[in-house]
Amino acid sequence: MSRPFRYLVLFVMCLTTFCAAAFAQSRVAITGQPGQFRLQRNEMPYKIHGVGGDSYLSLLATAGGNSIRSWSTDGLGELLDEAHKHGLTVCVGMWLGHERHGFDYQNEAAVVKQLDDCLRAVRQHKDHPAVLLWAIGNEMEGDGKNPAIWYAVNHIAREIKRIDPDHPTMTVIAELGEKGNKVRSIERFCPDIDIIGVNSYGGISTLAERYRKSGVTKPYIVTEHGPRGPWEVEKTRWGSPVEPTSTVKGKGYAHGYQKAVAQQSGQCLGSYAFLWGYKQETTATWFGMLLPDGSRLAAVDAMTEAWTGTPPRNQCPRIMSLKVNRSDNLKPGERVKASLAASDPEDDALKITWVLRQDTGTIGVGGDYQPEEATFADAVSASGTSATVTIPEGGGGYRLFAYVRDDHGGAAVANVPLYVDAPIKPIP
Repeated sequence: MSRPFRYLVLFVMCLTTFCAAAFAQSRVAITGQPGQFRLQRNEMPYKIHGVGGDSYLSLLATAGGNSIRSWSTDGLGELLDEAHKHGLTVCVGMWLGHERHGFDYQNEAAVVKQLDDCLRAVRQHKDHPAVLLWAIGNEMEGDGKNPAIWYAVNHIAREIKRIDPDHPTMTVIAELGEKGNKVRSIERFCPDIDIIGVNSYGGISTLAERYRKSGVTKPYIVTEHGPRGPWEVEKTRWGSPVEPTSTVKGKGYAHGYQKAVAQQSGQCLGSYAFLWGYKQETTATWFGMLLPDGSRLAAVDAMTEAWTGTPPRNQCPRIMSLKVNRSDNLKPGERVKASLAASDPEDDALKITWVLRQDTGTIGVGGDYQPEEATFADAVSASGTSATVTIPEGGGGYRLFAYVRDDHGGAAVANVPLYVDAPIKPIP
């Protein structure tokens, strides 16, 4: 064998070994006992610094995140590959039917099909190195009082364990339930569930205490946390929820993480902040940690500091207030004056954009799809931190948004609800 050929063979062997190591199946386990649990990945401690969402993964990795959460197995292969490329793991969500959407847990055929769909995904993807754990369902439990749902969840978990003993199982619920009935039901009916995932918003600061009082011994993950939900905040006279500014939301992310996650080592295995991206849910900005152009909001800065111990070098702009001279009983054609108070921690120059949107006042349920609200581009004339809104012809609810951006990818946003006293007209 010639020397160049030997070198080529050696190079190929080394490359093959490297690739095999890079794509080797991960092994994830829970060690310890109640109050002293630890999550381990490939025999190393692994604290989940995660978000819900599948976009801007490079930004997430840079911010100190290490995991993402999905809600279904659609497109899972591509998601796992992309996450792995950025050094991230995936909490694989498996969508289960909701009774409020018409799914019947007494329908054996439907339940079996649901089981088969889950197991097919496990068989196909269990050896991918980005898989962290299997999350069986999301808020499908309703009030948590139907044992048939828990039996179905545990059956799926048990079968998953037979196929893949190397990744834990979890089910995800909306809060703990009345007097902790949901988590106690999981403890009673789901012995094959290893972790309880809890989506908690306004209640996150007391979550750990309430969890302990429930008597449940399984470890938990905060699978969604963020600002107070539209169902938890002050409402206007006409019923529109008052959305906190992105600056206020950022402080809420940090506080909730400290109370429910950072201070609960041994019981809480980590968290997934909601939402790494943007979506229409009551408003266009309520839960998004990013704007549609990828600009990061204060929630990203808050979680970066929570995960790494250090705030970003350049922080997001801050909004102190957004005020209008009138907000109620407005008439079509009337002009409303608005003023914004904003600043930048590094005194960067700020660009301000104003947008008027329709506001239906609809409070989302369980993250169900909502269409984007109509915008009225010609209704606002602005100069910097001041704006004048000419009220549209149609009556009903509107929201005036102020977006603030710096030149370093940081942003802030606030909005104020308006109500027009006139007949409601269809939006073209």
